[in-house]
Amino acid sequence: QVRLVESGGAWVQAGGSLRLSCVASGLTFSKFALGWFRQAPGKEREFVATISATGIGINYADSVKGRFTISRDNVENTVYLRMNSLKPEDTAVYFCAAAQYGMGYTQSVQYEYWGQGTQVTVSS
Repeated sequence: QVRLVESGGAWVQAGGSLRLSCVASGLTFSKFALGWFRQAPGKEREFVATISATGIGINYADSVKGRFTISRDNVENTVYLRMNSLKPEDTAVYFCAAAQYGMGYTQSVQYEYWGQGTQVTVSS
């Protein structure tokens, strides 16, 4: 059974930083692209960042470029999202997702497996 478990969400003031983690189990982690998405109240889920299976291919949403960094550890089966210079508009539930053999996927429908999400709240 595939499981993705996110952690690291918290309340933080604007300008602060957080690092989200997502631990995967039940899959061959090194064969999966990983993505981070977020969903704010009343809004659709949106793409944040993705990293290919090898870690070489990385894409970001324009809204987070230069502030967020995605990385992965294929030994620990973990994908990270480092978030700096946080803004109130970054407030959302953040989800990690996995897509076998994927690369550059920015659409949620392209991902096969999802975590339950972790809440990030940024106050002004």
